[in-house]
Amino acid sequence: MLTVFGVIAVSIMFLAYWLEPRSKWMVLIFAGGSALTAAYSGLVAAYPITVIETLWALVALQRFWRRHRSERLSALAAG
Repeated sequence: MLTVFGVIAVSIMFLAYWLEPRSKWMVLIFAGGSALTAAYSGLVAAYPITVIETLWALVALQRFWRRHRSERLSALAAG
């Protein structure tokens, strides 16, 4: 069951990364997938991967926030 969880987490990351140019929400989903992958790697005691995936999640959250703020400011300026 743990392996299924890992496959789902990594699949979410992959699909969100692939679809990322389409929507800022894919960046947020990528962050969630990274957090799930970090949880999975922690459960299987692969701690270096846990650290890296946690950092990926934080970077993705920062990217989402910047993109969200940029789009919001553009919308306010346009209209």
